[in-house]
Amino acid sequence: MFTGIVQTQATVAQLNDRVNFRQLTVKVAPEYLAQVTLGASIAINGCCLTVVAFTEDTVSFDIIDETLRLTNLSRLAVGDTVNFERSLKVGDEMGGHYVSGHIHGLGSIVKREQSADNLALWIEFPAQFQAYVLPKGFISVNGASLTVGQVESNRFSLHLIPETLRLTNLEQAKMVNLEFDQQTMTIVETVERVLANR
Repeated sequence: MFTGIVQTQATVAQLNDRVNFRQLTVKVAPEYLAQVTLGASIAINGCCLTVVAFTEDTVSFDIIDETLRLTNLSRLAVGDTVNFERSLKVGDEMGGHYVSGHIHGLGSIVKREQSADNLALWIEFPAQFQAYVLPKGFISVNGASLTVGQVESNRFSLHLIPETLRLTNLEQAKMVNLEFDQQTMTIVETVERVLANR
């Protein structure tokens, strides 16, 4: 479980590709790997991955076919930056919203609107998820817990403050991992099921 508060950016240091498999190694400042253990969960671009190896300043993960299909981790190249968040611990401050790290699909950044103090992004997403995207609702984008701005059909806007841009890779991103809010999904699907049975 994660908060959606990205802690830092890591850099893709190595990729080892086989059929329907990729081992990803990222380099990150050592303080973000303090007390890391094999089997620990870390969100990379919002995707919950399991630590399979680590050094003082690198950490490796195995990524298999379903994750490669659903996420932008299949598109990474050496030198790219990724959003990095360690898993939530009991007693941690909950600054974002509960994020599972289970990506529902990809979104495409189709428009950028830069103003003096913020950046607005418009993201197009798969139409089957329209019911779960609501103005002022939560969404996780590349692992960052964000508030939806406007919604137009299967597009929504985000308004990003400079601190979010500093900590995340959203300013340069093109395809982003999307995790829709699980509470919203549960409510919508329950209501739809009840209405369908009437």
